[in-house]
Amino acid sequence: MTLAAASLSLAGCAHRPSDPAAAAFEANLAGHASATAALQQWCDARGIAPGETIAVAFVAGADEAPPADLRAILGVSADEQLGYRHVRLVCGTVVLSDAHNWFVPARLTAEMNRQLTDSRVPFGRVAASLNFTRQPLAAARRGDPGCPADAISTHKAQLLLPGGKPIAYVVECYTEANLAPAPRA
Repeated sequence: MTLAAASLSLAGCAHRPSDPAAAAFEANLAGHASATAALQQWCDARGIAPGETIAVAFVAGADEAPPADLRAILGVSADEQLGYRHVRLVCGTVVLSDAHNWFVPARLTAEMNRQLTDSRVPFGRVAASLNFTRQPLAAARRGDPGCPADAISTHKAQLLLPGGKPIAYVVECYTEANLAPAPRA
């Protein structure tokens, strides 16, 4: 993927526009800088796991190969250290997203880096105090080769500091569990 991918249209993401749950899900994602915040709101609103907080489950092995232009996307030199997390974002025991996150540790605090290594706290919550924004780069329907078979959509984005410097590049694969019917009260 190149930075030119930023011009890709996000229209037609996930499901047909006539699918109200998919349209609501995509609108919720688009309304947040943080996928963590979007998924927390979605989990709460849909009653997926009442009272649960979005957490991460680390995925061991089978790390995704970074895009060839990752260093350009993140604005770092060839010798700068990069961090990587492959996680599933879960609400209770329900997997809502399988995510690959490449980030620039030097642009985070020591405590943030510690939490990213040693805790189940999602990146979005760890880095929230940096007031980052999300720059969508691409979105796709089912069938992205880097995603699990049950992914309903894939989003690729940069997370940017207020001055525009990238702190992370994410590839998020959202699961069918997001579109399960909400429990009736």
